[in-house]
Amino acid sequence: MSSHRDPKRAFDALLFDMDGTVLTSIMATERVWAQWARRRGLDVDAFLPTIHGMRAIDTIRRLDLPGVDPEIEARIVAEAEITDVEGIEAIPGAAEFLDALPRDRWAIVTSAPHALAQRRIAAAGLPLPDVLIAAEDVARGKPAPDGFRLGADRLGVAIDHCLIFEDAPAGIQAAEAAGASLIVVTTAHPIPIETSHPRIDDYRQLTARIAETGGLYVSFA
Repeated sequence: MSSHRDPKRAFDALLFDMDGTVLTSIMATERVWAQWARRRGLDVDAFLPTIHGMRAIDTIRRLDLPGVDPEIEARIVAEAEITDVEGIEAIPGAAEFLDALPRDRWAIVTSAPHALAQRRIAAAGLPLPDVLIAAEDVARGKPAPDGFRLGADRLGVAIDHCLIFEDAPAGIQAAEAAGASLIVVTTAHPIPIETSHPRIDDYRQLTARIAETGGLYVSFA
């Protein structure tokens, strides 16, 4: 993006993170993870800020808890999150923005498992994308760029011709590593994220159009 107000280039596709980017699930996520952390004797207040934007298995593996199998515990957390969708809502303007895009020009790339992603997307009333890249689809989760690169590949476009929407530090690092352009969504973050990338509060600030040449332009309203 060459300017916060006037992007000068067209994109082949848009790639969206899910939690905190097109929908807000922080309350549900933190309820489930807080219960898990208490059972494991962790400091909940110190632990919760570390979970966002990353796969559950990577979060648990990083703790290196004795006697804990990260794969089993990640499944337990995912099952609890599938059950608890209270308070999950779309980011303002997200449903309309996504509905306005051609279905073959956008994808969701999330650190959540497929079943959880589909459950949350439905709970938020958002359209389910034709291309959904989830935790099981990559060997390395965010901040590695693998998911975004796979999303671009599934859409049949080059990653450096994509615009990524993210909200969390791990996802921002993944987008940067992928070599794509980036917009940071700040809705779910009361404390602004320090970033040099363009930022939006929600999707009511954006419009998208397809040029006669086929390029996809995203502009600030």
